Amino acid sequence: MTDPTLGVEVPRPAAVKAKHRLVTIGDSLTQGFMSAAVHRTDLSWPAITAYELGLTAERFTFPTYEWPTGPGGLPLDLERLARSFEKRFGARLDFWEIVTAALWLRSYMDRIEDHWERGPGSKTPPGGPAFHNMAVYGWDLLDPQLLTSTRVAARLARPTSDDPLSQLVEHHQDRAAWPVLQRARKGNRGRSVLDAVADMSGPGQGIETLVVVLGSNNALGSVVSLEPAWTPEGYADLPAEKRLAARAGCNLWRPSAFDADWALLEAKLRGIDAQHTIVATVPSVTIAPIARGTFRKVSPKSRYFPYYTRPWISDDDFDPGRDPHITEDEARAIDSAIDAFNETLVASVAAARRDGLDWYLFDMGSLLDRLATRRYIDSPWARPEWWTPYELPRALRLLDPVPNTRFFRSGPGGRTDGGLFSLDGVHPTTAAYGILAQEVIRVMELAGVEFADRNGHPRSGPVMVDFERLLRADTLLSDPPAAVSDTLSLIGWLDDQLDLVNRFLPFVHSPL
Repeated sequence: MTDPTLGVEVPRPAAVKAKHRLVTIGDSLTQGFMSAAVHRTDLSWPAITAYELGLTAERFTFPTYEWPTGPGGLPLDLERLARSFEKRFGARLDFWEIVTAALWLRSYMDRIEDHWERGPGSKTPPGGPAFHNMAVYGWDLLDPQLLTSTRVAARLARPTSDDPLSQLVEHHQDRAAWPVLQRARKGNRGRSVLDAVADMSGPGQGIETLVVVLGSNNALGSVVSLEPAWTPEGYADLPAEKRLAARAGCNLWRPSAFDADWALLEAKLRGIDAQHTIVATVPSVTIAPIARGTFRKVSPKSRYFPYYTRPWISDDDFDPGRDPHITEDEARAIDSAIDAFNETLVASVAAARRDGLDWYLFDMGSLLDRLATRRYIDSPWARPEWWTPYELPRALRLLDPVPNTRFFRSGPGGRTDGGLFSLDGVHPTTAAYGILAQEVIRVMELAGVEFADRNGHPRSGPVMVDFERLLRADTLLSDPPAAVSDTLSLIGWLDDQLDLVNRFLPFVHSPL
């Protein structure tokens, strides 16, 4: 969708000074999650956008998670772990060091677990005005509508265990949500994020631009776990509260289930008096390199590979009878579900515009398609008619190698592949978050939003993200850890030791 207005003209609302110039609701992609942790929330795409708007830290707020002074973000910062590992064992793990390394890893994980479960990270977050970035990793369409500080605090009050063999921060997703919901409550523990956003748009305040980026977690868990689990039949007919329990263990929504959850969210979004609302489409999660297509594609003109497995399992070693995987047909089914999700979102934006609301579509799905290295860039015959390559910013094009969507690889000589996805193979690097910010800025400019420099002076368009600044902050690209070798030995070893992917990437819902 190249036209964010979808061809539906809406009279531009009169410019009214709003207290809150940018408010965002979303999941891990909006919170700034990378390398299996939320920690650098100051480098999320909303924070980058706010910087280009000229907003100060007081005018665009977000939660922080013990960076840089704590032991690491939630649940596990793979980049920090890789650098600590490299400092202790060097760029490679020798055979005779395996036992020592396993004991070191348990000690490393124990410090993180103690901090969040029993130490400073376990304390009740302070209250205050609602954050402007109210995204939380792992959230799907229901969470910002129904989760409250009361519900999260009750789950966190349950006893935790200090199991020396399982050093995982328990309820880590709730711990990440708690600061956001504490700020949303405003003296009422029953308030959700959507309630707080509605208040921010009320008299005496006002929201200029509201951006909603949700829906990825209604499918992403299927490729992270490599075990698709559909929502049950009849889910769409359940009351909203009962859907929270019905989704337990699910990681892939039937289109009817997605439609039902979006209908609830859409009704609440229509009640928020934002001058402009931007809704993002859902990207094809089968492009994420955490699920690597094996062997050759099923045919030269196909998007799909016969199997998808972990990126550290080579084609020579892969055994479908032993190794985790999804098949070509399962990948097609996942993508087909996402296509249906996006048809719902496009229709929703079009209907809102026909009703006179200044809503816009940010087609994040096509953005990832245009960057997809193995799906389209390396396979010219598989490209659909609408496809054109996305031109990376000049600062990224000058890097060697040019960043792409393959799994991140680096060694003693620097980065050798990847660069748009962080070490978890699911979430963007800082530079890639800059790309998301750039595309959101383009939609905001179309809506008539004015940008300012750091001195408050108006900026003329087109407004360009400062990628030189982002590259200085993007340590994966500017100073890649040598321990993430070309054979991905460290990440594979961590998955073997910790069941890293299934336990630390939170995209399968657990019971209440």
